[in-house]
Amino acid sequence: MKVNESAENYLETILILSQKRPVVRSVDIAEELGFKKSSVSVAMKNLREKNHITVTKEGYIYLTESGKEIADMIYERHQFISTWLIQLGVDEKIAAEDACRMEHIISKESFEAIKKHINMNNKPA
Repeated sequence: MKVNESAENYLETILILSQKRPVVRSVDIAEELGFKKSSVSVAMKNLREKNHITVTKEGYIYLTESGKEIADMIYERHQFISTWLIQLGVDEKIAAEDACRMEHIISKESFEAIKKHINMNNKPA
């Protein structure tokens, strides 16, 4: 299920947009990310070929089971890391930018260990 950072960003964006609107289209993704529609179209073709998304004849984009699994993982990492950095006193914008980079490179083992450590230390006495 290994995918590159760009694909992970697209899948995460589709997930986030699908939580805000009834349908997601390439134009919505391009607008959200500030990319050209042609670049998004190429990425959607690649994601479709890897069975991470389906695209209806109307152009509506849906995550497949594997696409949702990846998107959920990246989104959880992003939310957790950015929240943690903000709690440490990092500016919200910088925390979000750093989390966006860190979410792609951290191993599953390291992320789970950090999450376990933080959750243990944040329990009420």
